[in-house]
Amino acid sequence: MQRNLLLPLIFGLAGAAVLSWLGVWQMQRLEWKEGILSQIETRIAAEPVALPESFDPEADRYLPVTVTGQFGEGALRVLVSRKQVGAGYLVISPFETATGRRILVDRGFIRQSDTLEPAPDSELTVAGNLHWPEDRNSSTPENDVAGNTWFARDLGQMADVLDTEPVLLVARELSQPEDAVTPLPVDTAHIPNDHLQYAITWFSLAAIWLGMTAFYIFRGRGAAKGLDR
Repeated sequence: MQRNLLLPLIFGLAGAAVLSWLGVWQMQRLEWKEGILSQIETRIAAEPVALPESFDPEADRYLPVTVTGQFGEGALRVLVSRKQVGAGYLVISPFETATGRRILVDRGFIRQSDTLEPAPDSELTVAGNLHWPEDRNSSTPENDVAGNTWFARDLGQMADVLDTEPVLLVARELSQPEDAVTPLPVDTAHIPNDHLQYAITWFSLAAIWLGMTAFYIFRGRGAAKGLDR
């Protein structure tokens, strides 16, 4: 091989090796992320327990809980959108347990065009998961408290408005189901897991890099042979 083609070959192989290593690293990250998601799904589906006396937003996230009591007055509407359904609201209401504690309960979803009916006024049992949602980002508008249009489930602010503890129980099942409200239980769908797409991108770039290197070398060899004639 001509000496002037040795450097491009080394550069091409080194570049492809780095890109391939990034792809392998993303595959390792994928395996790690799938393990985390599996642990979360197992926790979500575990046997429900009683409402803890105190809460840790990290340790108690997704904890399955069952409470018995009654919904209080008031309901906050959090603007959301569901695929193949359209715009609507998550309905957050206060719930007073049989022991006198007041917490927030995410009752579920209603369409934007539907009328929000009052929550059931009889004693019932709610089964679901504790959650500290991270709805807000840099582009999220401030909540319109006066107009009862919320753009993020800011638990502290909601708790102040509804006079509850700053903890949210996302309903999975109510002993007295509501016709107009569809429960949206917590799951892992909102947790991003793009490592496979990243791995495919890096491996594709490695293949393209090798292809470009091979093209450059073969073209260089052809040009050198032409000069030798």
